Amino acid sequence: MSSREKKLLIYFAAAGFIVLNFIGFNFLSSKKMEVQKARNQAVSELDKAEMFRSNSAQVSEEMEWLAQHEPEPKPYQEVQTALQQLVDREINATGLTLKPASEKFLPANDSGTHYHRAQIQVSVTGTNEALIRWFDRMNIPEAFRAATQIRVSPNREDDTKIDCTAIVEQWFVPPPSY
Repeated sequence: MSSREKKLLIYFAAAGFIVLNFIGFNFLSSKKMEVQKARNQAVSELDKAEMFRSNSAQVSEEMEWLAQHEPEPKPYQEVQTALQQLVDREINATGLTLKPASEKFLPANDSGTHYHRAQIQVSVTGTNEALIRWFDRMNIPEAFRAATQIRVSPNREDDTKIDCTAIVEQWFVPPPSY
């Protein structure tokens, strides 16, 4: 072999070595990125599992509370009627005045997977203390009931009174449908 052929062979070998290094580097960098991605995903899952483990005591307490306080299944009409009677009774008991023709039944909210909500909108007038007592009687978590979307404004005719429009919601378990 001549010296020119030897140099050409060395150049081809060097070029092949460089090409193989580029291919190997790209292959290794893609594998390294895959490993890094898998590691990050594993760390994320581990963090999530540790968070669930740390919250498991609280969740188990909430599940026990729910098992003790969960209401019996009832049809929507019964729950809505009972809610209206309760709202009217508590309005009278706290000294509030129900505005004429202000009770408005809202459609049942059945967007929840296990619980549905009966809703009634009322407008009342009364003193601040009476309104607070009424809210205290309406907001009872153990009864799955709350006054939501509360809008308060001063009464235009009497400075000692407040006008309030609120939606009272009752969560209930619907009867099973067969």
